[in-house]
Amino acid sequence: MSLDGLHLPKFGVYAVTLDLMTKGSNHDTENWIPGVANIGIRPSFDDHQEAGVEHQHPMPACVGPQVLASRSTLRHAEVHRLPEKHQEEFLRPRPVEVREVQPRDSFTPDPCSDKNQLWFRMRAAARQSAIVQQCLLAYASDLNLLASGLRPHGVTWFQPGVMVASLDHTIWFHRPTQFETWHLYAMDSPFAGGGRAFNRGSIYAANGNLVASVAQEGLVRQPRR
Repeated sequence: MSLDGLHLPKFGVYAVTLDLMTKGSNHDTENWIPGVANIGIRPSFDDHQEAGVEHQHPMPACVGPQVLASRSTLRHAEVHRLPEKHQEEFLRPRPVEVREVQPRDSFTPDPCSDKNQLWFRMRAAARQSAIVQQCLLAYASDLNLLASGLRPHGVTWFQPGVMVASLDHTIWFHRPTQFETWHLYAMDSPFAGGGRAFNRGSIYAANGNLVASVAQEGLVRQPRR
């Protein structure tokens, strides 16, 4: 299954219009149009019964999550650098546990490689159906992806005047997975220009299986100097 579209502006209930665009023996493509301007979702479904060639890129070699600090731990070490009114939001518990392989300073990072890896999981995914597992993974796939395009420039969205936003986001699910276990998210950004950054990611289960691929174009604006 694959899913591409734009982010909804906020949580809520949306009326959705669904049109079947193409239908095959093993593949369906539909067009979902929520009742919000400039929002579109186009899912494509596959029953995984068709035989064919198979291969995947191997999971990148990196340290495991057991030896890495959690994002919560890193943020507690940096929170004193924020005004008090922003500290609670900075430390707010998140549903996805994240451990970055190459963490950087949240406020004044040095320029570094666009290659960006983290381990993540969602404990609440335990005992959920395969479909719900993939929905949760799709939600989590937005984490840190746009940051890949910022890393070479020493930029973060915590800096005054920096504006970033996801313009479109596509995910392809290759295999079912159990998102309550650790997954490696390997990301990079092969191009940025014209106020936009293109980012891509590969999500691997801990056993090395490639379970999903992601692509995203994001808006990146900096204050004029």
